[in-house]
Amino acid sequence: MDTRRPPLAPAYRSLPEYVRHWAEHAPDRRAFTFVDHPAPHARGVHRTLTWRRLDLRVRALAARLAEEAEPGSRVALLCPQGTEYVTAFLAAQAAGLVAVPLYPPGLPGHGDRLSAVLADARPRAVVTTSRTTGDVREFCEGEGAPVRIVVADQVPDAAAGDGRPVPPDGSAVAYLQYTSGSTRTPAGVEITHANVVANARQALTAYGADDRPVTCVGWLPLYHDMGLVLSVAAPVVRGLLSVLMDPVAFLHEPVRWLRLLAAHPRAVSAAPNFAYDYCASAVTDAQKADLRLDGVAALINGSEPVRPGTADRFHAAFADRGLAPDTHCPSYGLAEATVFVSAARPGEPLRRFALDRDALTAGKALPARPDDPLAVLVAGCGTPAGQRVRIADPVSRVRLSEGEVGEIWVAGPNVGRGYWNREEQTGRVFGASFADAADGPGGWLRTGDLGTVLDGQLVVTGRLKDLIVVDGRNHYPQDVEATAQDAHPAVRRDRLAAFAVPGGPGERVVVVAEHARNADPAQTDLPALVRAVRAAVSARHGLRLADVVVVPPGTVPRTSSGKVSRALTRERYLAGAFAPGAAG
Repeated sequence: MDTRRPPLAPAYRSLPEYVRHWAEHAPDRRAFTFVDHPAPHARGVHRTLTWRRLDLRVRALAARLAEEAEPGSRVALLCPQGTEYVTAFLAAQAAGLVAVPLYPPGLPGHGDRLSAVLADARPRAVVTTSRTTGDVREFCEGEGAPVRIVVADQVPDAAAGDGRPVPPDGSAVAYLQYTSGSTRTPAGVEITHANVVANARQALTAYGADDRPVTCVGWLPLYHDMGLVLSVAAPVVRGLLSVLMDPVAFLHEPVRWLRLLAAHPRAVSAAPNFAYDYCASAVTDAQKADLRLDGVAALINGSEPVRPGTADRFHAAFADRGLAPDTHCPSYGLAEATVFVSAARPGEPLRRFALDRDALTAGKALPARPDDPLAVLVAGCGTPAGQRVRIADPVSRVRLSEGEVGEIWVAGPNVGRGYWNREEQTGRVFGASFADAADGPGGWLRTGDLGTVLDGQLVVTGRLKDLIVVDGRNHYPQDVEATAQDAHPAVRRDRLAAFAVPGGPGERVVVVAEHARNADPAQTDLPALVRAVRAAVSARHGLRLADVVVVPPGTVPRTSSGKVSRALTRERYLAGAFAPGAAG
């Protein structure tokens, strides 16, 4: 493999301009490789686009899209994971259109979200592939959505013109990134051309990819903000190879991801908490035998508050395969900031903090002994690159000091323009200002996430809207969930939700948990499981659970990014959607 560092490209305004640059200066260099797994347990089939070929396909599809939609209108991407998704995303921008990254119909549990997003975005056209055209047409007709369908892989090369991409106004919207809907109805964040280019550069700097050759390896879906920026935007800006695989292929056989990491020197990749735990528990010794992971440059974990134990289990499982202990990079980001906000740097040891649980419920991050069973263990998410991060009291808007827990506020060139068609919500979320003018002008992004700064590190503690408040004390749902899943081996890890519901004089706390796939409900003592969960949560958190509901695998709803949706779980619980007799 050619590991020479590509020379830096000039500062362009948009991703299609970078594609054209690399097509002219490194035409035969590989740009994107999609590794398909057409059969269970099969080795992957590699399909590659060089920069020259990518540029040709982008120009051809852009010309076709321009026939169907006028500049500034929305184009929905309902493509399966693969190189055509990349082409469609870039072509929409090259045509002066607004891309709406989505997914084909049929993704389990996400039909309602797809309907809601299409109704909100009102796309002028839809892009898909031959494999999914029938399903897409049927779905769109059923929704009364526009049926101007462009089949990307059927657009001939001859449609490409010879012109260069027209540099757009940097403040023009490049795409709508719909939020995952973990705590609210999905909203489309307006990401400008300047936003995505800036965030790609910020991520490249943070993960050491702007001055050294790396390969971006990813299975995160391209309709998700992290998948889109790390696997498409950043490689395009820097001229790096991006190797993609389908999320389903990872879930069926997680060692496939690790094999791709091993096959590409200085690989950079991202995954949520559950993926690292899944690999540690599911990859067999026989599968590990031929893995060499000493060349991995950075493993990003940017899901909910990053658990040090997750990183420890993953590294313990693969240390003998050469995986360095300093590759894990806890990170923080959100769609409203394109994605990346802060990150621990590769090559640095994991920063871990043991915090006093009682103090944390009162909004103070005070140290505790790491061996204290009541301590809360969290990982530092490093520092921002090219943007500002502050902690504010969410009510008084007073800037808080180090060690005080409040809402995370962000400002920088990567912060989106606002929400599509939601002026009031845009002003409330994207136009915040501190109570004291001395703390700086307005225009801060209110993230809705809680955190603090310790020893210069951003520490994320939870979601403001997910916070459980009982008797005036704050409890973080992910802590309650961690306790519950450790209480009994039949509770499925990372597939449970803790939340509060109204009742009596205050809030009642409920846990809905899936049982492990290998646990036969008929052979499991469910009353004993419920008692174990109740006892553990009571001892560790001082909380009395009003209800513990045990449900089959696949029952607890998840967001488009794979995280458990506490809001939707709570909604379904209150609607009585979970089977009676499973509660305790």
